[in-house]
Amino acid sequence: MSQGFKPLADGNIYTPLLVQNEIVTLPSASTIAVLRDQVKGRKPAPKALAVLADPVFTRKDDRILSSQPQQNNTATQSANSTRSALEEACLTLDRLNYTNQEAKQILTLVPTNQQLQAMSFDASRATATSPDLAQYRMVHFATHGCVKKDQPQLSSVVLSLYDKNGAEADGFLRLHDIFNLNLPAELVVLSACETGLGKDVQGEGLIGLTIGFMYAGAKQVAVSLWSVNDTATAELMKKYYQQMLEKGVNSVAALRAAQLEMWKTQAWKAPYYWAAFVVQGEWR
Repeated sequence: MSQGFKPLADGNIYTPLLVQNEIVTLPSASTIAVLRDQVKGRKPAPKALAVLADPVFTRKDDRILSSQPQQNNTATQSANSTRSALEEACLTLDRLNYTNQEAKQILTLVPTNQQLQAMSFDASRATATSPDLAQYRMVHFATHGCVKKDQPQLSSVVLSLYDKNGAEADGFLRLHDIFNLNLPAELVVLSACETGLGKDVQGEGLIGLTIGFMYAGAKQVAVSLWSVNDTATAELMKKYYQQMLEKGVNSVAALRAAQLEMWKTQAWKAPYYWAAFVVQGEWR
């Protein structure tokens, strides 16, 4: 993966495509027709922003009450028995320290009565599947993605895997869960690794997390195409939401502006730090 821009043979410099273009992608050509029919005449949700961030992935996390013994009840065993091999591999995830900072920076841009802040243990599957999430125009997930490219039905967004007492919890928001959500958001942001990947199915297009959120009602979904840097992503997301919430820029133009700002900063100039994120869905 490139760490910078190299001169061409004739001495010119590569210029990122987004310098002169706004870029929007779709899982398939037919998706836009379905989306437009789905959102036609729909009133925007009454509240601004819901953020689910910085979940608890291991029992060694210092947020778990250290005095509490690990729970191992029948319900936990039952939940564990339904985990796929992919999910078992995702049980050793590290905490994303900068997602906490990312979430707090974004939430400062929205009045308290217009936001939902679900951090730590509250960044749970229960919160993500709650009907209350339908009240928000933007829904932001800052966490890990557990993506299976060749079997996208096994992919998930990983939320808290433990409660505050150390009891294991089912924290996987699976693709079938997402399809069953009622989430009429204007924008869902999956600030996690490889959330835009999936399987290209003939006649269906790219099947993955994106199509799940669109089916659930999201007008646009911002996703990543590779494993992203935790620190750089927090910086990019801060700039992204500043463009949307402070300057009133639409989500596609806002992402472009945030990425260009990163590109013009020496510390974040390499595309690795900012180019992974794309907006999919309705561009109008």
